[in-house]
Amino acid sequence: MTQKSDSAAHVAPVESPPATAAELARRQFLGKMSLTLGVVGGAAISVPGVGFVLAPLFRDAPQAWRSLGKIDAFALGATVNVVFLDASPLPWAGVTAKSAAWLRRTGDEEFVAFSVNCAHLGCPVRWMADADLFMCPCHGGVYYADGRGAAGPPPHPLRQYPVRVRNGEVEISAEPIPLK
Repeated sequence: MTQKSDSAAHVAPVESPPATAAELARRQFLGKMSLTLGVVGGAAISVPGVGFVLAPLFRDAPQAWRSLGKIDAFALGATVNVVFLDASPLPWAGVTAKSAAWLRRTGDEEFVAFSVNCAHLGCPVRWMADADLFMCPCHGGVYYADGRGAAGPPPHPLRQYPVRVRNGEVEISAEPIPLK
């Protein structure tokens, strides 16, 4: 076994000469410049993200009246499923640009339209003509014919779409489905 000398084990640290005032000023300037560039770069990256999140709060929801057909195409008292184009369809949306509603003719020129989406979690509700009820297959939500909740977890009635008759055509106001 060989022994190392004590002089090899203890190496004296190399001392650097003290920094001059000019070097200290340069270091402070470069430190501040790095901090400033970091803040500017972070802001440049985050501004588009903040805009993406906040823009929908300041934009009006698109709305358009869509024709569903002639008045005579709908029987008095019958509830039918109608399909219409969304208020703001995107060119690449395909089948997702279409929306649907349950439409019932209640009078000569009176109609009521209910959303096909359950108020609980948005599952599609079915009209059960024999029972005069809307039923949600997902969690057992049940609605009366007037859209009020009858049973199950839905927190509020089915959403109603505005409907009008214009020039012998039944029209529905195509609005986005609310998320609340």
